[in-house]
Amino acid sequence: MFRYIAFSWTPADEVQSRAAEQLEQALLESDSWCTVFEMSGHKVYMTGNARGINDAHLLPANQGVILGRLFRRGVRMQTGESGLELSDADVRRITSSDGRALVDGFWGRYVAFLPSRNGEARVLRDPTGALPCYRVEMLGIRVVLSWLEDLVALRHALPPPPDWEVLSAHIILGQVSGRATALKGVTQVFAGELAPVDRTSDPPTMLWSAAEFCRRPSSATPAEASRLLRDTVTDCVDSWASSYASFVLRLSGGVDSSILLGILSAHEPLHDFVCLNYHSRDPGGDERAYARLCAQRHGRPLIERAVDEDFRLEELLHVARTPLPFHYIGSMGTSQADAQVCAAHHASAVLNGAGGDQLFFEVQCTWPAADYLRLRGFDRGCVGAVLDAAHLVRVSFWKSLHHAMADRGFQGNPVEGAGRYVSLMQRDAKDAASRAAPRFVHPCWLAAQDLPIGKFHQLGMVITPFDYYNHLLREAAPERIHPLMSQPLVELCLSTPTYVLTQGGRGRGLARTTFADLLPREIATRRSKGRMSNYSAKVLQRNLAFVRELLLDGLLAKHGLLDRHRTEAALADRLGASTTRATEFYAWIACETWLRVATRSSGQARPSA
Repeated sequence: MFRYIAFSWTPADEVQSRAAEQLEQALLESDSWCTVFEMSGHKVYMTGNARGINDAHLLPANQGVILGRLFRRGVRMQTGESGLELSDADVRRITSSDGRALVDGFWGRYVAFLPSRNGEARVLRDPTGALPCYRVEMLGIRVVLSWLEDLVALRHALPPPPDWEVLSAHIILGQVSGRATALKGVTQVFAGELAPVDRTSDPPTMLWSAAEFCRRPSSATPAEASRLLRDTVTDCVDSWASSYASFVLRLSGGVDSSILLGILSAHEPLHDFVCLNYHSRDPGGDERAYARLCAQRHGRPLIERAVDEDFRLEELLHVARTPLPFHYIGSMGTSQADAQVCAAHHASAVLNGAGGDQLFFEVQCTWPAADYLRLRGFDRGCVGAVLDAAHLVRVSFWKSLHHAMADRGFQGNPVEGAGRYVSLMQRDAKDAASRAAPRFVHPCWLAAQDLPIGKFHQLGMVITPFDYYNHLLREAAPERIHPLMSQPLVELCLSTPTYVLTQGGRGRGLARTTFADLLPREIATRRSKGRMSNYSAKVLQRNLAFVRELLLDGLLAKHGLLDRHRTEAALADRLGASTTRATEFYAWIACETWLRVATRSSGQARPSA
């Protein structure tokens, strides 16, 4: 499991220097950690690195280090090719531009430590935010790290206490995207941001902004957009796959994972991988028929596994400490099987199609027509855009036009409607959280009121990075790879107007057309999507006794966030008939278990798997 940690201190301060020495001693007691960069008052360490997967690119003359996986723009990696080598010219451009050349000329999953000209330590997080990047101060030492457990494992390191205001905002927003986390004193570096390690120094600089790509709509024709999409997706998928000798592809049977399989199977030499499909007993959670069609078309082996319907929610009390609560619905019934299948096939990573909904724009609304009117007005293409939106939502042309006209002047507000689906929160706590919520939203999203409605919401879908670590299995988990959430593809899709992405009146319309030759017709034209809602409801029902005890006698209720009486009434009802959806219960369960883990002493933590 690849992780990094960096310490920064004032060398002239004897107390800080002594503390830094103690922290380093505690860290290096484990044979797995190694020092990858050091200069006066600053050291960087890593563990779990692997050649060609997660490397350390040391910049000469103490100019910094880049950790992670780097790809060069416009160059597709070949199967079996080792990691990228930076030339002297690359290093000069990166250092002289204060990291901007790294963002513009490369992509991947990385953080870079780039000292300033006066020797101040700075960290740059890649534009997708694939690697977590948190900052915290301890014993006067500034710490930057990816995995909070490493901080807690150090001697003299006390777990940071919860920040109840941020946690409340997290509950009503579903996910806070701002700098603050739900642990006091722990902040995150934004994706695409160059930030000083010392928070008292110069302000951070955004070297890359997702909103800026939304503000620069492409004028490419549909044919040109299709060609660009095909080339970009192919480059990103092949580059990631080429990093691993063997991997597992999660093949749901949906459009996105099927596109990945088509690309991976289209080139020689073929990548070494197997496909893995999960299904549940309810019809909406069984997509094996689609997965089989796709696997058979490309001649790839398909492993079929049932999700673990006997999953015990008590396991969530032993997850890793994290700066924010995470929802575990998507991994609680599949994590163990992922690890088992990877072990059986000597694979170190699981690739999946996550991100397709957001980037390829799978929506059921008339936003694309409103975007067209906002950007192009009533020109000759207006009728087609309104018709496409009508087909997308299955309404009449006139209703589609009415909605588009109403939404044309949209002014975005990320906190509008916050808490709409939160029914179990105390009223006073909910009102207070709503007032505080804007402070915990990514500033570039808050400032995106000028975007058309479709682009505004697409920006909100990608503003929060996907999870890299598996907090359930920790070191026993294979790497998670989301090839679609690669910087070149994110930039392309954000700059492609929504009415182009949904051409033909279909969600993912451009992607479906572009990759039609790689997809079975049944998948290219399907409008349904697999759901695991019945599965999650069944797991919840089987764990009701635990859930009642957890929530009714928990920290959220004691602190006045969870309405105990309303929750008790909802849990007493049949979950299928309750007005409170199972997804809300899982959100509360995630927050309560996160609190229990965050507030326990380090000696009580379950050791890493």
